[in-house]
Amino acid sequence: MRYGKDELRELLRGGESHLVQFKRNLGDRRSVRRNICAFANDGPGTGRTGVLFVGIDDGTCAETRIDDGLLKTLALMRADGSIQPLPAMRVDEMTIDGCRVAVVQVEPSRSPPVRFEGRVWVKVGPTVQQATMEDEQRLVERRRASDLPFDRRPFAEASVEDLDDEYVERGTCRRRWRPTCWRRTGVRFTRRWSRWAC
Repeated sequence: MRYGKDELRELLRGGESHLVQFKRNLGDRRSVRRNICAFANDGPGTGRTGVLFVGIDDGTCAETRIDDGLLKTLALMRADGSIQPLPAMRVDEMTIDGCRVAVVQVEPSRSPPVRFEGRVWVKVGPTVQQATMEDEQRLVERRRASDLPFDRRPFAEASVEDLDDEYVERGTCRRRWRPTCWRRTGVRFTRRWSRWAC
């Protein structure tokens, strides 16, 4: 999900969080790449797009020069090979509340974990930290769940009350033997037996 200008304005005003990061400029490019990696991993599992604002310092305009060179540098960070698999991201120049900023929107990856230089990074509140083994395991499980057919994917918000009573009654099986069909073998007919009867 990509944000519109009004949504970006609200995110900017809300300050840094697990969805928002501010950078004054591209002085520390490794830090920018770590943020892109962390947004792509979506550690909290919100399913929402992460946003990196370049040209903002502590929530105020840093008066950074936003030109084609800076936008191109940001865009090339996606495909320079240091972040694998490649994240889905968009780079734009915008003027928000009178301040020109570069906006990088990074969508959560469908095949986490995403690695920067071989390491997995996640957002923990407004900070970027290296993932623990438990974090990586959760990301791997999320990828496996997304590979399942739609009707077999886990749905965390579901409860027992959401189940259809008629479906539950029909789905309850008793364990017993019973004939299900006749099959011809040579000159005789024999029964095939089923162990489960619903």
